[in-house]
Amino acid sequence: MSTRTAYLRRDPAAIKPWAETCGQIRCLVEEADGAAAEVHHVEIDDARLHYHERTDEFYYVIDGQGTMVLDDDVIELHKGVVVYVPRGVKHKAIGKLTVLTVCIPRGVLADVHEVE
Repeated sequence: MSTRTAYLRRDPAAIKPWAETCGQIRCLVEEADGAAAEVHHVEIDDARLHYHERTDEFYYVIDGQGTMVLDDDVIELHKGVVVYVPRGVKHKAIGKLTVLTVCIPRGVLADVHEVE
């Protein structure tokens, strides 16, 4: 029986953001952590259209408002909204938003395929 502590705690304020397809990202739970999913804190400012071949994503809007393109549909986003984006769906968020993304399975950063 293992007595190892099996948890992870990260504060977004302690992580330096970097630019990627959706905006400024802070990886709160990343692939190297070995968890079942990745969790990212993202400050979106008009993301580029993209899709993932192997990764499903959940977006939870922490703050802001805008819209999201999902293939041929456009939906409204505001604080508190959750969006499930299955693998293969082309998507991008438009507007200034702060979101938490949960990506299943881990490895999403190597599974970003930009369309524009």
